[in-house]
This record gives sequence, structure tokens and C-alpha cells, in this order.
Amino acid sequence: MTSHQSLGANLNRIAVIGAGHVGATAAYALMLRALVHEIVLIDSNTALAEAEAADISDANALARPARVWAGDYADAATAGIAVITAGGATQGSQDRLSVAAKSAAIVSDCVDRLIAAGFAGIIVVAANPVDLMTLVALRRSGFSAAQVIGTGTLLDTSRLTQTLSQTLRVAPASIEGFVLGEHGNSEVAAFSTVRIGGQTLDQFCRGEAQPDLPAIAREVRDAGYAIVEGKGYTSFGVATAIVRICEAILRDEHAVLPVSTLLTGEYGLSDLCLSLPCILGAGGVERILVPALSPAETAGLVASAGILAAAIAGMEPAPNARV
Repeated sequence: MTSHQSLGANLNRIAVIGAGHVGATAAYALMLRALVHEIVLIDSNTALAEAEAADISDANALARPARVWAGDYADAATAGIAVITAGGATQGSQDRLSVAAKSAAIVSDCVDRLIAAGFAGIIVVAANPVDLMTLVALRRSGFSAAQVIGTGTLLDTSRLTQTLSQTLRVAPASIEGFVLGEHGNSEVAAFSTVRIGGQTLDQFCRGEAQPDLPAIAREVRDAGYAIVEGKGYTSFGVATAIVRICEAILRDEHAVLPVSTLLTGEYGLSDLCLSLPCILGAGGVERILVPALSPAETAGLVASAGILAAAIAGMEPAPNARV
């Protein structure tokens, strides 16, 4: 596996491509977390990137020293990580897959410019629909699958543990469990993976009222749509997911996170990106884990993959490979 060190990347620099709500919030969160010394914002709207960088720099004066500036793809060339947030935006309850074609054109252009500038680090994709855009970025870059990571269902998983925490009255950090598959309507809340103090949900709830799991799954799935309906976009949750992925990479944590990655036979699936638990370290995705799911969950995951495969087949422009 390729490491940052062998790529000659600057571990103290992260490039954020897209200075909209998600990109600017991610840059701000990265600054507060003090993961890197340099954060460069890149956007086709130079004035927007400059304004967001200046605003974050003002906040940085009260935080830990870091350089935050608006730059271009030449500044991203030696970054350790490039985060792509630029893409099509959904409105209200609009399905994320509906903006696939628009996002594909934007993400393809961003990746082409990154590669032309000489970038050789790790790409973190947060543009929706994130599973399809992760595949677009992978094919356009020609990078190894380990180097291209989508935020996937990390945010959905966070919503699941938060909802279970409120229902079961247990701290979120004490609950392990995963949402898998598409970051979208076909996602699978894998309740069979939930563990609380080593106990399954059934064991933990023995003698108590059982939580309404289908209702929890729907709440988790629809949470993003509710936020968009209320404020027009989401930003804080996905930005924090971006930061968590960057943190696991930069600190070589070998952390297990559910992120979107290329499948190569897991559950009989291949040639598409969706979320499974992955071990993340300095080289990106080090290993894909395959949880023992219930038959219904496995069927749901396969169905989710089918929806993504159909969307890939029908997407224009096609996510052509770099030659």
C-alpha cells in the first residue's frame, strides 16, 4: 500500500475544493481541530473562496496557529489530502441520485485539474451522490482504490448511534453499529452490528420495551432531507465526518469507519463504491471489513448496490477511466 511519505505529500496541508456551505464548514472544523498547519480553499468563484478563507482566518486568530487561504490547484499539488465538496446541490426532499450527472461533470473537472497539477495524495469525496462521485473520482484519477474515499454512511452511522443513544439512554460513544450501503434512500441500518457493552440489541433490551427499529431506520435515513427542508442545506454533520476521516488518515489511526470504497467481491459485489466498515490509516483504506449481517440486511445491501449500479449505468457524462 502506498503511504503519504512515499508520495511526497505535505502532511501539513489539506486542500478543500468547493467553498460552499460544506467546504467552508469543513475548512473551519479542520482549523478548530488543529490537524494541519495549512488549509487552502479552492473554488471556481474566487471571491467566495477568498471571503470564506478570510472569515476563517479571523476565527483562527483566536485558535491555534494555521494558515488558511484561497488558492488554486497548484497549491493542492503537494497537499496530503484533497477534499472534494463541489457538486450538484439537492433541494428539499430531492433524491441525491437526481443530481448525479451535474455532480459527475463537476467532480470530473476537479479531479482532472488535481491530477494535472501533480496531486498524488488521498482524495476524500463529499459531493452527492457520494457513492457515485467516489467512483467517478477513482476512475478519473487512476489512483488506487485505497486513495479515493467517500464520506459514505459515516454521517448516517453517527445519526444512528445518536438516535439509539436517546432511545436507550446510553452515551453515543458507548454504542457501536453501522449504516451500510448507499448514502441515500436505499441505505441499510444494520442493527445486527449494534453492540452496547459487548451486548447485542436483543441482549441489552431483554426485559425492557423493544425500540421501534424500522422507525429509527426511517428517522436516520430521512434526517438529511429534514435538515435541507428547514435550512436549505446540510453542513455541520458532513463537515465533521470529513474531519474525522482526515484525522484517521493524518494520525495513521487504523480506525474503523463506514466509508464509501470500491468493492472487489464483498457480498458478491464489485465494480461499484458503497459503504462498509473500513480500516483507515496513512495510506487511506487499509482493509474492508465484512460484517456478518442478517439475511434481510444482506438482501438490503445487495438491493442498495443494484440501485447504485443502475444509476452508474444511466449516468451521463459517464465516469470514464483515465487513460
